[in-house]
Amino acid sequence: MAEAARRDIVLVVDDTPGNLSFLTDTLDHAGVTVLVATDGTSALSLVDQITPDLILMDAVMPGLDGFETCRRLKQDKQLTHVPVIFMTGLSESWHVVKGLEAGGVDYVTKPIVVDELLARIRVHLANARIAQGTRAALDATGRYLLSTDRDGTLQWCTPRAATLLTELFGGTGAQALPADVTARLARLREGGADAPSASFVEIGARRLELSFVGSTGPAEFLYRLADVSPGREERVLQDAFSLTGREADVLVWISRGKSNREISEILGISHRTVNKHLEQVFEKLGVENRAAATARAVRVANP
Repeated sequence: MAEAARRDIVLVVDDTPGNLSFLTDTLDHAGVTVLVATDGTSALSLVDQITPDLILMDAVMPGLDGFETCRRLKQDKQLTHVPVIFMTGLSESWHVVKGLEAGGVDYVTKPIVVDELLARIRVHLANARIAQGTRAALDATGRYLLSTDRDGTLQWCTPRAATLLTELFGGTGAQALPADVTARLARLREGGADAPSASFVEIGARRLELSFVGSTGPAEFLYRLADVSPGREERVLQDAFSLTGREADVLVWISRGKSNREISEILGISHRTVNKHLEQVFEKLGVENRAAATARAVRVANP
């Protein structure tokens, strides 16, 4: 017997019983599982228990209004991917701007047109699934990538980037970027054709390279990180392949296209010694030539 398809989960946040009843019936008829909250505080408590696929948010509610509720939702890194659609009156166009600034992705006006609402929900659910799939794929590659919103607030980062940020900036590095880093990211994003392609941050003996990759959404920007600290490649290769310090030195220079003679001059060792180290490197890497050794070194040292 085929497994039943998973129903999308939509959280409806509205303080008006009539609206809740109408939306619940409409969405249930469309094959959606509906969760209900009558105020912002209840919505925040509910998402602690279950993560919806999309949220329909009334803009104006007593107590915690829809805008502040959305802002708090978006502060939770586990919920940043969940699209929020605001519901607002026809005469309240300023709500649209305020809702988008709070983190919403779209809005519908009251009285709600069912076909329009369902069409917008389908579009944003599809976009969210694509974004989540992309992030999962990037996580799996093990790359050093992060994204921020327009204000520089960290939205998401791959596990390796989170580890690197924590190493460089301490326990909060993977949650909140330092102001200096945020400013550098903004300059990279806003720079014109003549702007540098990368920016460097010195943290003690460590050196972090930042580069702008591109936009992944209307207000989400992707950046690449690289640890370019002196001696980093040597340490990475030494740990990855159980090399001695000198073997790691030789492998780094091999990967940079240097000949054995050039390496002997750089490291201050004989040509014969370079050859002996290289033989050990080939054996430990399980390769037979310089090209294969270089390929493995580059993949490991510069993921």
